[in-house]
Amino acid sequence: MKRAWTFFLFVAVAAWGAAFAQPGSQIVIGLQAEPVTLDVAQLSDYNSSRTAMPMFEGLVRFADGSTDVEPALAERWDVSDDGLVYTFYLRPGVTFHDGTPVNAEAVEFSFERQTDPAHPYHDTGTFPYAEFTLGNIASIEVVDDLTVRLTLRENFAPFLSNLGMHAAALVSPTAVMASGADFSENPVGAGPYRFVSWRRGVEVVLERNPDYWRVTPQVERLIYRPIVEDQARLAALEAGEVDLAVNLPPDDLPRLRSDARFTFAEQAGMHTWYVVFNVTKEPFDDARVRQAVAYAIDRQAIVDAVLGGTGVLAKNFLPPVVWGYTEDVPEYPYDPERARELLAEAGYPDGFEVEFWVPASGSGMQQPVAMGTVIQDYLSRVGIEATIQQFEWGTYLDRVIVPVETADTVPAMFQMSWIGDNGDPDNFLYILLSGDQFPPFGFNLGFYANPEVDAILREARTTSDHDARVTLYEEAQRLIMADMPVVPVDHETQIVIHRTGIEGFVPHPTGVFRFEKVEVSAP
Repeated sequence: MKRAWTFFLFVAVAAWGAAFAQPGSQIVIGLQAEPVTLDVAQLSDYNSSRTAMPMFEGLVRFADGSTDVEPALAERWDVSDDGLVYTFYLRPGVTFHDGTPVNAEAVEFSFERQTDPAHPYHDTGTFPYAEFTLGNIASIEVVDDLTVRLTLRENFAPFLSNLGMHAAALVSPTAVMASGADFSENPVGAGPYRFVSWRRGVEVVLERNPDYWRVTPQVERLIYRPIVEDQARLAALEAGEVDLAVNLPPDDLPRLRSDARFTFAEQAGMHTWYVVFNVTKEPFDDARVRQAVAYAIDRQAIVDAVLGGTGVLAKNFLPPVVWGYTEDVPEYPYDPERARELLAEAGYPDGFEVEFWVPASGSGMQQPVAMGTVIQDYLSRVGIEATIQQFEWGTYLDRVIVPVETADTVPAMFQMSWIGDNGDPDNFLYILLSGDQFPPFGFNLGFYANPEVDAILREARTTSDHDARVTLYEEAQRLIMADMPVVPVDHETQIVIHRTGIEGFVPHPTGVFRFEKVEVSAP
């Protein structure tokens, strides 16, 4: 009787969730820029990730509110004693949005499509995260329909965390085979929402997946609208044209906080906003020049005046919320006189001219034009005349994420931001600053390479001893900040503003938006 009652209660709760899903409900999200792609394997920016990720799921996922790994399409897994073999057991009965089964062959297809140049569908895209996320997999074995075995080339400490990242999400093989290179226009995954339409420059529409295995999403429709201008996005929010927005003008935030129509959802972000130097080009092939730029910029003033306190000063490249962070690194307080001394030592007593690239808006870029203009002014005070060039976000990424063979096409100095994907230091320090991670294998966009740093970062990702990894990452941070291949300016506080009628929305540390447990009331 007790077992029967438990089963009845489970069925009743499931039926209640489906019955009380909110018909006709929707949330309109104001994005900073147009998504670049909706193919989960090709994501490399916030706007694309925030739009695409509700459609997809992987073997594992990050728990709500944290980067703790929990089961997803795999209900459990085993790891061999030597740490090289991972066996995943998939949930039975789960399907992609096109009705095809989520099975071991779909895992094999999703991973090998990205990593194997000989795969028949490898030419359906470019996969910037593939090497970082999946490159350590030596073989994939389909044991049976619901069991898949992954064998690694070497012990790899962040592997499970990497499998929670977007590049490890599963795609429908049938859909990829049908759409080919146009899969981005017709994405099919197994997430809580499914694709409806994409009108470029206007909106992307997703609808609730009633067959989602975890829970029935309450909100029926998600609409993502790109609104590049911050003031326009603010106006749309206040006019009720969008229900949720990010990166609004900092000067307007105090007023919005006092407006009962809006709710602030905030969290310290795994974010760093920074200036990249192309270290293959003069004058930034000299560390003294890079250090001079760091001393020349009053970064605290930028945080206070331009960002309105929506971030914290970056004393280090790694964000404080990521384990392994240390403040025992070389510091660069605002000191224009020291900047001039270093420039003179490097052979530039009168300064130099440089092109400085800035996106008009973009993923995690906060206030890129305003920040760029202030940096330009600070540099001029020490003799560095920076000429700003602006680009639309998608064009910007295409121009700065290029193979090392074409490094001469990348400007000597440009803006970038990074939001951590999995909470592991490897996801900042290795993918962004290792000499192994020049595009297209990673995002070391300034082509920085220090053999000592590279050796430390390789060792840190292949040892399972957590304390040893912390020690290694602390040393890597000290060396990196001494070399100054990038100037970290701030770590943004993640602020999402939505109308008060949206209930249950919680920012995720990775910056993606999760709506499956959100409910809405009338505006």
